[in-house]
Amino acid sequence: MGRMRALARAELTLLGRSRGMLFAALFVPLVLPFSLYSAAGEMDLDEVGLSIGAMILPGAIGFSLLFAVYSALVGVFVTRREELVLKRLRTGELRDVEILCGASLPSVATGLVQSLVLAVGCALLLDVAAPQAVHLSVLGLLLGLVLCAALAAVTSGFTRTTESAQVTAMPVVMVSMLGSGMMVPLEVLPDRLASFCELLPLTPAVTLLRGGFTGNLSVSETLFAVVTGVAWVLLAVFAVRRWFRWEPRR
Repeated sequence: MGRMRALARAELTLLGRSRGMLFAALFVPLVLPFSLYSAAGEMDLDEVGLSIGAMILPGAIGFSLLFAVYSALVGVFVTRREELVLKRLRTGELRDVEILCGASLPSVATGLVQSLVLAVGCALLLDVAAPQAVHLSVLGLLLGLVLCAALAAVTSGFTRTTESAQVTAMPVVMVSMLGSGMMVPLEVLPDRLASFCELLPLTPAVTLLRGGFTGNLSVSETLFAVVTGVAWVLLAVFAVRRWFRWEPRR
């Protein structure tokens, strides 16, 4: 833990020096939810048992997971790899898992704090009630944080340069925003399309987050979301062990 704290502290210092990455991680997730408010007014949410707040808050937290954790970490892993930082760290006492976790801690902490800020903000501005099933919301948030960090490590293995990090991260960002229930709840989608979207990586996290606030998630739906989310985490961990690169790509 001491070694990971030291690495996280150094990574936090480097993150603070990158203005572009800092802007994308801190401000973009806080601005995007405003675009959902107008879209939510055009949806028939009452028919599916959702309020505007119950739609916007999980989506806003999903944006934070995508931009503050996933996209930011793709850039971090690629930059440290190309600068030979990862290679040098492996020659010391740090184990591989400690390097990856230590480098991920600042971004994961940023996503966690942003999620709490968004929850308080939505509670004040949109009159969102406290979660009816707090354990589901906590589980969904933790699942999303772990999965986004693992997916970022996987994506970095297929990214050649720091400049291309945002490009390689874009497919996961766009698919998750459109299909994981962040911008359009699965309840308002056609059944076949909703069944497909339920299998996307971040859908379980968003489903558990929304279910925690609404309290209308059945036992079978909860179990399906948890199993799907854990399966994606295990698959991502396997992919990290298989394709993560510690040295610059040639």
